[in-house]
Amino acid sequence: MSRTAGKSSRVSRASTRGGDGRNRVRRAGRAVGRALHRPFTGAARGVRRATHAHGAGESGLGKLIELHAVNSAGDMLITVALASTVFFSVPTDEARGRVALYLAVTLAPFALLAPVVGPLLDRVPHGRRAAMAGAMLARAVLALTMSGAVTTGGLELYPAALGVLVSSKAYGVVRSAVVPRLLPPRISLVKANSRVTLAGLLATGAAAPAAAGLHLIGPSWPLYGACVVFVAGTVLSFSLPHKVDSAKGERRARLASRDAAARPAGGGRKPGLRTVGPSVLHGLQANACLRALSGFLTFFLAFLLREHPLGGLGPAASLGLVVVAAGTGNALGTAVGAWLKARGPERIIAAMLGLALCATVLAAVFYQAVAVVVVTAAAAAAGWCQALAKLSLDAMIQRDVPEEVRTSAFARSETALQMAWVVGGAIGISLPLIGALGMAVAAGLVALGVVLAVRGLLSAARRGGTRSARVA
Repeated sequence: MSRTAGKSSRVSRASTRGGDGRNRVRRAGRAVGRALHRPFTGAARGVRRATHAHGAGESGLGKLIELHAVNSAGDMLITVALASTVFFSVPTDEARGRVALYLAVTLAPFALLAPVVGPLLDRVPHGRRAAMAGAMLARAVLALTMSGAVTTGGLELYPAALGVLVSSKAYGVVRSAVVPRLLPPRISLVKANSRVTLAGLLATGAAAPAAAGLHLIGPSWPLYGACVVFVAGTVLSFSLPHKVDSAKGERRARLASRDAAARPAGGGRKPGLRTVGPSVLHGLQANACLRALSGFLTFFLAFLLREHPLGGLGPAASLGLVVVAAGTGNALGTAVGAWLKARGPERIIAAMLGLALCATVLAAVFYQAVAVVVVTAAAAAAGWCQALAKLSLDAMIQRDVPEEVRTSAFARSETALQMAWVVGGAIGISLPLIGALGMAVAAGLVALGVVLAVRGLLSAARRGGTRSARVA
């Protein structure tokens, strides 16, 4: 009996030690899991706190900020895939032909479709969530469609790219129209737009290296990643509050309404942007010229730096430096726009035109001497000026456009600015690759904005707005 009891005791102690060992292994595994999981959950909580701050979580604006970040990340993945096929994978002359074909097959038809997009979306105010989800889902499907053609560069790539472009711009128009419906009490419309835009820029910056890594696996992999991202965006679109689909108190606004402007006040006048004073119209003209500058620099510098890299750098490094400079300027301009407490958005837009004009003129004059400095400075200034001018235009629309047409006005103004980018890109692709000439043309685009808008903006600023406007 004693031997049996002793044996049982030894077995029990061994079992206990074995159990303790297994428990220690499980505890160590859980500790390692928590250590690996904590950075991601902590980052997610930090992002959620940032996007839902100041009442944005309760109003639904936080969800729109997150949705826009997803949208921007997906667009960047597709951009990298297309750039590697259309631009980087072939010699410069062939790449120029491919990009010209891309402009002809995608951007040119979009220039014709853009005037229809705004009015069409105005007619479906009760389906804005569905419209954004549809734009996301369409890009998910088109990304898969392009994944086969991206390796060969076949012509079937271009109709799919047109579909991606139209879907992306349709999403942007609806997003601009949705923001006023999700404003928290403690955030102005301009500050809300700046937060949405900044989230998109940060997501773009995070997605760029991820897209480059996926491209190392294979040229189709960024498109597979974009498909996954846009499917997630489709689901997120329906998580927006139901008030996004409300059209209560809205009427359609028109960018040009001569007949309406000619009618006396109170005489059945139809709403239009020209009926609310010159500030918005001049602000839109100025922003259109700055957006055209952005499109021009995007295409012109892409080819110029590939053929004539900046001193001591290769083509990819030169282009990367300019992209980082432009993105940094845009992000800083957006952040400053959200922080500024100054009144008078007209003066800010006029100042941004003046700054952009000085930067492009100096770039044209000193290009041969210090190309690295002037090109990066011009790119950064263009990004900075475009961001601040757009936020100031938003402030004027908030101030001068009545509530009943404000949502539609945002959609129409965004469409006009997108068309201006197309025009600037077309000019950039058509020029010879001479740096000083390109910078001179860039200065001419900004000078056109100065001639069209500065005098009117300053006159409107001296008269004062109908109500005080804040840039933040």
